Parts: sequence; C-alpha cells; structure tokens
Amino acid sequence: NQAEKSVHQKKEQSKTKCRKARRRHINLVAEFNRRQRKNIWLETHIWHAKRFHMIKKWGYCLADRPTEKSYRACYRAMTKHCLLQDLSYYCCLELKGKENELLKQLARICSPDTGLTFDTDFCLSGRFEGSLDLYRADRYPEDLLGPVTFIWKPRDVSENRQLWIWMHPALKQDILSELKEIFQCSEPEEICIPEPSRTLIEEEKKTDTAVSLGKKRKKEDKDGEKDVPVKKIIGDGTRDPLQPYAWASPATGVVIRDQTMEILRYRLIGPLSHSVLAETLKAAALQTV
Repeated sequence: NQAEKSVHQKKEQSKTKCRKARRRHINLVAEFNRRQRKNIWLETHIWHAKRFHMIKKWGYCLADRPTEKSYRACYRAMTKHCLLQDLSYYCCLELKGKENELLKQLARICSPDTGLTFDTDFCLSGRFEGSLDLYRADRYPEDLLGPVTFIWKPRDVSENRQLWIWMHPALKQDILSELKEIFQCSEPEEICIPEPSRTLIEEEKKTDTAVSLGKKRKKEDKDGEKDVPVKKIIGDGTRDPLQPYAWASPATGVVIRDQTMEILRYRLIGPLSHSVLAETLKAAALQTV
C-alpha cells in the first residue's frame, strides 16, 4: 500500500510540474518579474539571452558577447546590411520649460571651447542630435561630469521646449543632481507613481495555488486568465521604484523627468540602415482637430 501511495504521489507531482504547466503565461510572468528584482531586463532580453553571454552591470542584465565562436555574421551585417544594437540601458533625462531659461542654465555646465553646445543652431532646431561634455556648474575646465548626447523637440506653437539628454547609467546620478541644482528643482513634482495592481509575492502565491490545484487549475485559468493583471516592472536599473521620477521648479518653471526605460533607444549600423527604417516605419496620416 505504501508503495502504491508513493507512486500515486509521484504521478500527481509530475502532472503539476509538467513543462506545459510551468510555462503557462501567468507562471512565466511571475518568474520573469522575480528574476528582475535586482537587474532589470531590456525588452530584447529574451532574444539576446538565447544567443549571447549575459552580464549584470549598472543594474541591468546586458548582452556581453555572442555564444557563437565566429563574429563574421555581425561584421557582415555592419559592412553590407544592417546591425541593430539595443541601447535602452542608456539613461534619458527630459527637460521641459521656456527655451531662454533652459539655455541660460545649461550654458553653465558646458563650454563652446569643447565643440557643440545646447544652443547650436542646427541642434536647437531639433533636426539633428548633438553631443558634448558636461561639467559642474561654472567649473569648466575642471570637474568633468561626462559625455552626453542630446536632441531638442522641434518648435511648435507653445513657448515651452523639450530637451532629451542621454547619458551612460554610471553618470546619471551626478548629472541629475547637477541639473536639479542649477534649475532649483528641489521638490518632486506631484505625479502619481503607478503601483502594480498586485504585489509580486501575492502573484507568486496565487500562481503556486493554481499549480497545486492540478486538473481544476486548467478550467479556472481558461475563464480567469484575461482577468489576471500582469505586474509591471516600475523603475529602472538606476532608480528604485518608490523614488520620484519627476521634479518641478516653482522659481524657473522647469520640469525634469526621468524617462529611462520609458523612451527606448536603438542604434542601426550599416549601409542598409535607412532602407530598414523606411520599410519599418510608416508615416501616420495628419489629423486636424
């Protein structure tokens, strides 16, 4: 009898732990979210994880080198076709305010002696991206913060302008604190931080309960699968989910917003890059209100 019971228990365990059950959508989401507690995944993580050796740096899980011993495929794509790189781990800070006020304070952290500045004509129009080195306010040529790239949103009817500054995650905290200081953004803007509809612990408990139900789980999941909310990973590798991500200045009227992992960034290299973009992106029809 005892032998029959042990065989019966093993059969039940094998049913609940079969690969199909473990790889159901709700189980995968809970597992993926659990694995991102310390290091955030990029949106292309699954694709890269199957083909690259991954490393954990700057709060992200990034692709380091391909598992293939030959690099000819990447070289061939760069020289003859198109190679895409995911640079979404780069941090993006958005500045919004009056153009004169933005340029007045930004001039303190850069110098025309190094090349381009934020008020260069073809960059200020929003047609081209610029790059420069940032320094602490009024400290050039000392106290270098690091290199950044930037792009302005083209002018519209409004007086306000938007500026996006991209930087390496290792430089983000220093540059962000310097921007908050020169624009006097000491208090966080009153923006509601989106909370997940269910905590990860509760989600894992319900997942375990569903697995323990065995055959009944399938019927319940088919009806309730659409009602199961998916936990959203909030924050990024350089910011805790509960920390503020936007700051406003009552004195200057400038708003600084952390758009890291909200605005994704990809780099296309190769002679067919423009052809790929032209085939991928379709211009939307203009709608007038």
